[in-house]
Amino acid sequence: MLQKDSVKALDVQSASSQSYIHSSEKQKSLYKRTLFVVSISQIFGGAGLAAGVTVGALIAQQMLGTDAFAGLPSALLTLGSAGAALFVGRLSQAYGRRTGLTAGFIIGGLGAIGVIVAALINSVFLLFASLLVYGAGSATNLQARYAGTDLANSKQRATAISITMAFTTFGAVAGPNLVNVMGNFALSIGVPSLAGPFILGAAAYILAGLVLFIMLRPDPLVIARTIVATNQEPSDKGHLETTEQTENKRGIIAGATIMILTQIVMTAIMTMTPVHMMHHGLGLGAVGLVIGFHIGAMYFPSLVTGVLVDKLGRSAMAIASGITLLLAGLIAAFTPGDSMVLLVIALSLLGLGWNFGLISGTALLVDSTETSTRAKTQGAVDVFIALSGAAGGALSGMIVAGSNYLTLSFTGGILSLLLIPVVIWSRSGKK
Repeated sequence: MLQKDSVKALDVQSASSQSYIHSSEKQKSLYKRTLFVVSISQIFGGAGLAAGVTVGALIAQQMLGTDAFAGLPSALLTLGSAGAALFVGRLSQAYGRRTGLTAGFIIGGLGAIGVIVAALINSVFLLFASLLVYGAGSATNLQARYAGTDLANSKQRATAISITMAFTTFGAVAGPNLVNVMGNFALSIGVPSLAGPFILGAAAYILAGLVLFIMLRPDPLVIARTIVATNQEPSDKGHLETTEQTENKRGIIAGATIMILTQIVMTAIMTMTPVHMMHHGLGLGAVGLVIGFHIGAMYFPSLVTGVLVDKLGRSAMAIASGITLLLAGLIAAFTPGDSMVLLVIALSLLGLGWNFGLISGTALLVDSTETSTRAKTQGAVDVFIALSGAAGGALSGMIVAGSNYLTLSFTGGILSLLLIPVVIWSRSGKK
């Protein structure tokens, strides 16, 4: 059904697409414009993403009065993002990136508004339901990285992914460091302070959606599929490689597994770090600073990471991801809970390892898929990424409650080493 809708979408936009099909210069121009528009939306999307990451666990802890379920907000957020990833992926496959990404961000903004209302009326049920909806923003923020690859050739894909992710840094770092400011603002208008960051999140996600809706024209995915459908053989100067390779199942599985493992490790350790810090006497400002460094490390190195993935290869950077996450887990495990410096180092390495894994895994996934089914496959893979994050978030609170933060971090670090055999397996299928 969605495949038929995709054809209809192509037909509707074919008239406006023709000028791009036969012009490599226009393709290059649209490629650059797409990166610019998506990057602007990512600034807002990053700010929206950071709100839930920073205070979600603290709101649940405050409402429920126990740490055992402090990981639930992260789990619900990522569980909601799983459904949204499938929805956004299929919507993008049928109608283009503009429609899918716009819808995802607007829905995420509505979820943030729901969290604010839940805090006002002290409703745990509404909080959890709203966090599920809020997860749509997280899924969309992640899926936006694919839009930059639609018109990129195989030697530019990781770099294109990294450019859009790098711009997420501006909002993602600002968000946690505005926790106190937004908390004070919330109190001034009669809203609980921990709901303050979600006011920022609601505005940020909705603005991200509006930027894409207004500016992402023509749609890069629709143009890319139209070019492929014409069966053109571009010259060496052509921007988009239109000769499609056969779908590589092994590459898809390996790329997905790399992203899933890094998501589990990163989410589990990150989710419980704020609670761990608060137990050792550190305040909300300190939590915001550490999480700010963490999220900055998740996105800011992207420009360099993308180049390294394109130059050194997907496999080398996936192995680097596993080693970096191992170091992050070990440092976090054996660092005193009141040591700001070591926690910043540990969480920064955690973000960097995730960055390496996400960009190398994403590039491998794009390399292994065909344009005709790429968005749908990307959405399906992101469902598993989100579900793995949900599992990591939910289990993290239970592990800490049943044992301690050291056990959680150490286990996460060891788990990251599984990336090495995954890479070896993926390469063993190549001739």
